[in-house]
Amino acid sequence: MKLTDGVLRSFRVAKVFRENSDKINCFDFSSNGETVISSSDDDSIVLYDCQEGKPKRTLYSKKYGVDLIRYTHAANTVVYSSNKIDDTIRYLSLHDNKYIRYFPGHSKRVVALSMSPVDDTFISGSLDKTIRLWDLRSPNCQGLMHLQGKPVCSFDPEGLIFAAGVNSEMVKLYDLRSFDKGPFATFKLQYERTCEWTGLKFSNDGKLILVSTNGGALRVLDAFKGAVLHSFGGYNNSKGVILEASFTPDSQFVMIGSEDGKIHVWNAESGMKIALHDGKHTGPVTCLQFNPKYMTFASACSNMAFWLPTIDD
Repeated sequence: MKLTDGVLRSFRVAKVFRENSDKINCFDFSSNGETVISSSDDDSIVLYDCQEGKPKRTLYSKKYGVDLIRYTHAANTVVYSSNKIDDTIRYLSLHDNKYIRYFPGHSKRVVALSMSPVDDTFISGSLDKTIRLWDLRSPNCQGLMHLQGKPVCSFDPEGLIFAAGVNSEMVKLYDLRSFDKGPFATFKLQYERTCEWTGLKFSNDGKLILVSTNGGALRVLDAFKGAVLHSFGGYNNSKGVILEASFTPDSQFVMIGSEDGKIHVWNAESGMKIALHDGKHTGPVTCLQFNPKYMTFASACSNMAFWLPTIDD
């Protein structure tokens, strides 16, 4: 089944899970699409089975809190940042609920975490105005960049380069093998005083970069030239909430939730809005991602919703 405007318009909430007592701050699908794992401000980590459509187990990180949870490439292991006590990143085995390793170094809250799509490397960005490069096998930082402001960062789908968004006005592209030489490309965008950048993602085909903000605007950039191809707005975010925006796996569509619980979908090529869904969420839709392998997506406030299409196109 191919994603088309019609198929995307046909999605409906299939299941709602109320496992959390506070907002879900992040979730991540496994690369095979079979599970999704969430982190929440209530200090819990919930693992869901996407095929059976049910929660599998819940773990807690009461002492450190949990945010920005990401699967690694090994089944049953995740990395996540802390939102209590310290700013260490933790590497957890879900199998026996034990920490494999700690990654200390950041001195302020970690606001970006991206796992390489190809190996054990990951990058983190913090309010301490640094981006750090790590390897899961070593607790020591493998590389450190000092920036002028708050960073957002992400790997490209090949795992060869990463992008850093700095000061909510420029995107710098780095070659992973020689990032200490500085960026090989810098795109300066018009600075918006009204909002800050909160996220940065590449499309799966590597051609586009999606920049999300804590205002009511998203931007899609050409990943090679840095030109702004589209600016998407018209969704509610008056309180400056961090709302996750995502591409669909085929790179054809862009989706974001809003503070009134609705989900907006645009065609990434034409820039046209093609769908507006009511997720019946009780709060802002802080997390939204499409399953990488199955025709389903998930959205979350303090509840987690699984969506399915209702037509076969």
